[in-house]
Amino acid sequence: MDKDIHLYQQLYTIRCFENLLMDQFSSGIFPGTTHTCLGQEANAVGVLSHLCEQDVVVSNHRCHGHFLAYGGDPVALFAELMGKPSGVCGGVGGSQHLHWQNFYSNGVQGGTVAMATGMALAEKRAGTQAIVIDFLGDGTLGEGIVYECLNMASLWAAPILYVLENNHIAQTTPVDLALAGSITKRFEAFNISASHLDSSDILEIYPLAGELVDKVRKESRPHVLIIESARLGSHSKGDDTRHPEELDRLWRSRDPVAIQTARLSEAALRSVNCQVEAAIQSAFEAALAVESRRG
Repeated sequence: MDKDIHLYQQLYTIRCFENLLMDQFSSGIFPGTTHTCLGQEANAVGVLSHLCEQDVVVSNHRCHGHFLAYGGDPVALFAELMGKPSGVCGGVGGSQHLHWQNFYSNGVQGGTVAMATGMALAEKRAGTQAIVIDFLGDGTLGEGIVYECLNMASLWAAPILYVLENNHIAQTTPVDLALAGSITKRFEAFNISASHLDSSDILEIYPLAGELVDKVRKESRPHVLIIESARLGSHSKGDDTRHPEELDRLWRSRDPVAIQTARLSEAALRSVNCQVEAAIQSAFEAALAVESRRG
């Protein structure tokens, strides 16, 4: 398959999943809360396209896109969000707490950094040659445990790539009201090299992420990729305090799906869209049809 088409297919799969989830959330099918990655799909696809089988991924509360980009089954994810035994974690993990193969997610701010750093140290000691990818957001940088972990990761040369998705707003707090100084220098203070990218374009994220994954694997040292991102959806189900004009601007300028759409022919776009939309709708219906009873 053509690379542009393949990358678009991955982006659009995540977008369709999240859109259907939000469309159906008010129906009561999905209990609890949920956090979509609308606008950040290219981060997941661009980074996780470079994994080897033994590598470990640690995500956070905004994990659906990471799970799908990792290769997770949308049927099992829908079922998990519905609280069904057929879900990824038997319906008890919900939207934020997933585990499948070498993929883990957790909704505790900062806790994922500790998990991921410890896993990277364990893989290094075991000599597996695996690396760990840890996704975190700008809001996590207010947690003290993050800096304790960065110190240990640097001292002990943990094979980990920290991917900081800076979407510039932690729930409803803009980043300039929460973080002082330079985000890059926070990592560099621990002698962790930082690469910075201000883009929602998969064709810019993909190659840089590949270089850094290779670098971590060869050097067996921590690195960080800081991606300036745009969260196009609300924090969770509907708590978005940003001005509509700002959201409109972000949708027009920072939508990774729209950026990649422009590279496809109309025929290719129709074909992929039909396939993906049908697959996600089918996954939703399959999850919905499964019996909810336990035992």
